[in-house]
Amino acid sequence: MPHPPPASRHYDLLVIGAGSGRMVLNEAVVSGRHTAIVDAGPYGGTCLNRGCIPSKMLVHAAEVAATVRDAARFGVDARVEGVRWADIRARVFGRIDPYAAAGPDGARAAGIDAYEGRARFIGDRRLLIEAPDGPSAASGGPEGGRSEGGGPGGPGGAMEVTTEVTMEVTADQIVLATGGHPDVPDVVRESGIGYETSDSIMRIDALPERLVVIGGGVVAIEMATVFGALGAQVSLVTRGPLLARKAGADIAARFTTLARERWAVHTDASVVEVVRAGDDIRLRLADGAVVAGDVLLVATGRRPNTAGIGLEVAGVDVDATTGRVVVDEYGRTTASGVWALGDVSTEIELKHLANHQARTVRHNLLHPAALTSLRTTAIPAAIFGDPQLAWVGQTLEEARAAGLDAVAATRELGDTAYGWALEDTTSVCTVVAERGTGVVLGAQVMAPFASSLIQPLVDAVTRGLTARHAASTPLWIHPAAMEVVENALLDAARLARG
Repeated sequence: MPHPPPASRHYDLLVIGAGSGRMVLNEAVVSGRHTAIVDAGPYGGTCLNRGCIPSKMLVHAAEVAATVRDAARFGVDARVEGVRWADIRARVFGRIDPYAAAGPDGARAAGIDAYEGRARFIGDRRLLIEAPDGPSAASGGPEGGRSEGGGPGGPGGAMEVTTEVTMEVTADQIVLATGGHPDVPDVVRESGIGYETSDSIMRIDALPERLVVIGGGVVAIEMATVFGALGAQVSLVTRGPLLARKAGADIAARFTTLARERWAVHTDASVVEVVRAGDDIRLRLADGAVVAGDVLLVATGRRPNTAGIGLEVAGVDVDATTGRVVVDEYGRTTASGVWALGDVSTEIELKHLANHQARTVRHNLLHPAALTSLRTTAIPAAIFGDPQLAWVGQTLEEARAAGLDAVAATRELGDTAYGWALEDTTSVCTVVAERGTGVVLGAQVMAPFASSLIQPLVDAVTRGLTARHAASTPLWIHPAAMEVVENALLDAARLARG
């Protein structure tokens, strides 16, 4: 057990949240300053423990299984003999959990006071740090399932927080980086039926035979991809007309068509009742349809972690509609000396954006006379489904809605030599450009490794390059999948000339 801290302490800088918030406390910040970080644990935040990193490790296992099942069309006879879920899970969390557990000691070794507890404002830049209630992840929910944050014990299970802390601290500067949590609709929460969220689904003890997913975005698609490829029958229920709507109407429509070939997809659907019938969890939809499975995953979005931490006492304004902390262009809240970054204050909930905001806030703390603005444009995103989706900047619809005279060029991966190698018939790359100038306004990709193929287009949007310049300046390796990007850029350049 660590030695108990003193009853009170003052810091030059204190960070609440050990995900992207930890990046604020680099060597330059820590040197010569009395700094601290507080998190109820596990350290590392959502991305490391229950988000982008474990999900992508699971996605890769799913891709291996899918590749084996699809091998015959390439002349290779193979089959999946079985899926060892316990081993798959252990590979993921056997690597992640020790890394997270080492977080507090790693911070202390860097000269940072690390607290494993919950921070709550009790005044102007005055906090009470309280010991969390039991495990860092919530315990089981009703009907033997889990509510948000739940997770089993054993390998890959929830880690206990051992440091008991109840003390007051004050700080000259405070950074809020408390992240967010899954948002669960009332119809599910009030049903009394056990459910999983992104916090718990990756740590379940056994593969479901029939997985029902509510949602049509990143988490819904990635987890449907994982469990579908590993053998589960997947039903997906979404309120919208298409899956992956943030990828743009064309890509979303293409992906939804592909998804219907492998999952039971219910679009324009709202859940009006959730009940248990024997071993089944049954969802009754507004149109009278019934969707049944043995595991229910709720993936309907996230909410910022702003409730119950005393923000009103500290003078930190929160948006009444979204629940997000209100910040200015530099990351400053309405309370003097209090900053915020990441999902607690940002609509676009992406780890790479939160990391960039952490670097920006860090700069602003170190250079108060030369503040840098938070990035608001050219923010790429991806969904690691099958196939992957990625996008950056504006879709054609968004550009035209913004009053721009825009054109869009779409090229198929199957038209490239590498597309022939893959026997690909569905992958596409779309480039949106401004007519006349040819400046690249945005791009969307649906293809294997779309999350990597999008990167030259991220660069083009970020730097305001023309499609012609982005296509003709570099050499593009032949034959490689990246040629679909080159071809889409060249087509967009031609269209933009008008």
